[in-house]
Amino acid sequence: MGNLVVVGVDGSTMSLAAVEAAAASAVRRGAELRVVHAEVPIKPRLAVPDPASRTLVQEAVSHARAVEPGLVVNGAVVTGDVGHVLEAESRSAELIVVASRGTGGLANLMLGSTPVSLAARGHCPVMTVREPHRASAGDGPVVLGIDGSPHSDEAADVAFAEAAQRRTELVAVHAWQPDEAAPGTARESAERLLGQATAGRADAYPDVTVRREPVDAEARDALLRASERAQLLVVGSRGRGGLAGLLLGSVSQAVMTHAHCPVVTVRRTA
Repeated sequence: MGNLVVVGVDGSTMSLAAVEAAAASAVRRGAELRVVHAEVPIKPRLAVPDPASRTLVQEAVSHARAVEPGLVVNGAVVTGDVGHVLEAESRSAELIVVASRGTGGLANLMLGSTPVSLAARGHCPVMTVREPHRASAGDGPVVLGIDGSPHSDEAADVAFAEAAQRRTELVAVHAWQPDEAAPGTARESAERLLGQATAGRADAYPDVTVRREPVDAEARDALLRASERAQLLVVGSRGRGGLAGLLLGSVSQAVMTHAHCPVVTVRRTA
């Protein structure tokens, strides 16, 4: 991965919100921003790429420069299926950002196979943005979903780095259910898991305040509630226990399409 943030655009209002989030992320990382539009080839065509595609990329580049003056931004129209294009772009990026709903090339991003493919096969963390920036969001914490899986472990690294870059608190959440056979053990296990997931990283990021929240709830509900007060939600692309369905079924759809803040999914890379 390089010192680069990539954002996929399609000309929709929400893709401009993704551009704003990507631009802010690039500034925090000291990275460049690359704006990409995937253009599915259509024949016959008089001009490739379509002039309209060039225009929407230029508008997105201008928007990024307007919201983050001084940021180095470049844009490109890339011919190909949006999923394949974004996966290829992720090879050279440290973060890739997309809107959870859009038009044109990204219209079905959160509805079909593209999010699963990008999260499961991408080579960097993937941020999805579903609503415009909230003025109060900058005061919120970074929320980390923990379940003890290898993907969750990778997500913890990203979440701590994000909290340090944003100079905000990290809230580590683990959803648990009562153990009827041994009352109290479920919560104790949740507290132990959260402690194990955050202890070493807290030492590496001494300026990040960590709050651990074992929650008696379904993972979907716990994460969506936590997102209401957060500026970012970070989760592993696959999990077990409380996050077992993430990016595989209803939990993934709920988190990426209904969270009240941007969501970063992190895939285990080793």
